[in-house]
Amino acid sequence: MKLEDLGSALGRAVVKHRFLTIVLSLLSCLALSWGATRAQFSTDYRIFFSSRDPELQAFERLEKVFTKTDNIVLVVQAKEGDVFEQEALTAIRELTTDAWKLPYASRVDSLTNFSHVTNDDGELVVEELPPGPLSQQQRTSAKTRALGEPLLVGALLSQDAKTAGVNVTLRLPRQSSKEVTEAAKATRSLVERARQEHPGLEIRASGMALMNDAFMEASIEDMSFIVPLMCVVMMLVMALLLRSALGTFAVTVVVVMASAPALGLAGWLGYPLTPPSASAPTIVMTLAVANGVHLIISMGHALAAGKSKAEAIVDAVRVNFRPVFFTSLTTAIGFLCLNFAESPPYGHLANMTATGITAAFVYSFTLLPAMLLLLPLRVPTASARTGRAFERLAAFMQRRFRLVLAGAAALTLLFGASALTLESNDQFVDYFDDSIAFRPDTEFMMKHLSGVYTLDYQLGSQGESGITDPDYLTHLEAFATFLRSQPEVRHVYSFSDVMKRLNQRLHDDAPGSYRVPTDKEAAGQYLLLYEMSLPQGLDLTDRVDIAKSSTRLTVIVDNLSTKELSTFKERSEQWLRSHAPAAMWTQATSPVVIFSHLSRENTRSMMFGTFVSLLLISACLVFALSSMRLGVLSVVPNIVPIVLGYGAWALAFGEINIVASVAGTICLGIIVDDTIHFLSKYQLARDEHGLDVQQAVRLTYRSVGPALVVTSLILLFGFGVLTQSSFEMNSSLGLFAMFVIGAALVADLALLPALLLWLDREPTPALARDELRLPALPRAPLRSVSAG
Repeated sequence: MKLEDLGSALGRAVVKHRFLTIVLSLLSCLALSWGATRAQFSTDYRIFFSSRDPELQAFERLEKVFTKTDNIVLVVQAKEGDVFEQEALTAIRELTTDAWKLPYASRVDSLTNFSHVTNDDGELVVEELPPGPLSQQQRTSAKTRALGEPLLVGALLSQDAKTAGVNVTLRLPRQSSKEVTEAAKATRSLVERARQEHPGLEIRASGMALMNDAFMEASIEDMSFIVPLMCVVMMLVMALLLRSALGTFAVTVVVVMASAPALGLAGWLGYPLTPPSASAPTIVMTLAVANGVHLIISMGHALAAGKSKAEAIVDAVRVNFRPVFFTSLTTAIGFLCLNFAESPPYGHLANMTATGITAAFVYSFTLLPAMLLLLPLRVPTASARTGRAFERLAAFMQRRFRLVLAGAAALTLLFGASALTLESNDQFVDYFDDSIAFRPDTEFMMKHLSGVYTLDYQLGSQGESGITDPDYLTHLEAFATFLRSQPEVRHVYSFSDVMKRLNQRLHDDAPGSYRVPTDKEAAGQYLLLYEMSLPQGLDLTDRVDIAKSSTRLTVIVDNLSTKELSTFKERSEQWLRSHAPAAMWTQATSPVVIFSHLSRENTRSMMFGTFVSLLLISACLVFALSSMRLGVLSVVPNIVPIVLGYGAWALAFGEINIVASVAGTICLGIIVDDTIHFLSKYQLARDEHGLDVQQAVRLTYRSVGPALVVTSLILLFGFGVLTQSSFEMNSSLGLFAMFVIGAALVADLALLPALLLWLDREPTPALARDELRLPALPRAPLRSVSAG
């Protein structure tokens, strides 16, 4: 059975059983979307990485040996003077004390509880800043000592002493998303209270735990703001373009019902809701609108031709069933190929959106016709002005198609060359806009205190207790010195600095004694004495493993691009291979390292995914059009907008992030829809009406042109709403998609007809050219149609 015949049979069944159709549609939607009640938001940035990711596995191995990296940093800046003024010291001390009370806090490090080592008659004494108000002399002495501590400066104290930090290490059970939310909420409350008590200070909060909370905050904000805004914008645009309030209402009901199963799938399959996957309902609603628009416009043409409402609905379903089936199929393929992405949330987005697209197809040909049949609609038909506009465009294309082809070729080459200059870059701080507090607070910390982009090295020794071997300490110190000499480095925390300080103190601060110990036994005793003197909760377990066979060296770097970070990482690892024993050879790891690795790998995997998507979509087009020639030709107007999109992105931004690497595949599945509708109507004009290429192009312009413009405008407005997302990945996707959809509309209304006029010029054999008469499309004003 042909798809047109299947559509006709379905249309008649819906007309006959309209009430049953509505009831079954509502029940099926309820069943599919019920899973949404089980969906939960994610508060772990690790969800962006596959469990098989080697960089993530390396990072988790390091965390098993040393302290977890989940942390909160409270940043204190003196508006006047420096942080060694009494008010600032008091605030830091209070924040340090109160931070121990934060949920899941396991360690707190700050300027006021930093372990300062002194020598009291040959015994190590570890001191903190004394409690209570300090005299001017004490504050001056504390400032001098602190600025001389390499473990403090650049990490918990700025070079100019105007800003200090309180670092809170969390030990999260990771059993519930409420853990991070609870810690973040308590932190914000603590910061707000400190601001009120100390108006002379600037107090902010950052850290990896707050970044995790920012992911959930962005997801909730998008779902509570973007989705409702999308509904409002979509209804307004449809009402203006369709000029039918009830038609707009019917389509809106369908698209909302289509988006509900997308969320339901997340609950049924256990997908965590993240900013990318939370955008699925918005994308589904945007895409589902096109089905309803095509159906209503086709229904208007049939009514204007004198058919009854029931006949017009059956005719609209018959005419649109085949192209909408293939547009839904190709769009679903485009999204499903996101499963090639290295980042699981994009696979979740793919499957959720594909589910919504499938639901939209089913409801568009069942629920929507049933509603249109029952509602007293005013159905629009093409105005004379619109028809004349497309006829003039057709006439221009017939005269200037070679010029259009030449211009398209030149633009494609120019923008294609620009696209080749794109460089991969992902920085997780930039994932959020300024409406999410994590972004401005973290940028404040990076500007005035320290960075969040770190690299950790687990440096092994020859065996148990090997970290006190002078040879190990010498190589460790040499590596730390090398790192400090690199222009990208802001701070280095090395165990060798601890040992140098102990050696100096136990040699009565003698000149030249600030160096690593030269005797292993003495070094072991120094370390033992030091550990016994440390207060509870401030031991060295975050720097030294239990067997004392390896240490953790942490480097804080500038805000580097993915390429710059990769270059620095390779340079540091090469130094180890060239200058250190084999036991110390290691690879750097940290959240920024795994994000950078994800960006590179995702770009490579999505190049393959886009290629697979293109092959599958092309095969669908060949099958849909029953023509190898038209199927191959249809690839051109779909590839050109993607090339133009990446070229424009390169000119505007110069770099590609993870979302841009998946945007091409997403857009390919979307923009192919207009091509299918255009070529389906063109083929119908050629085969059923026996028209030649020029007449067929003219008829196609008039019959499908208005619908393409309307659907493209709705898509542009829909993805325009997505640009307002607080999550940069989603807003970038919206911006990229808007450009590509706009370019695709031009390609389908200019490049595609030009290609047809150039390549499909042979006359139709069935009739002589001068015997053909172009079928006139009926034109009639809007009219009210009651159910019947």
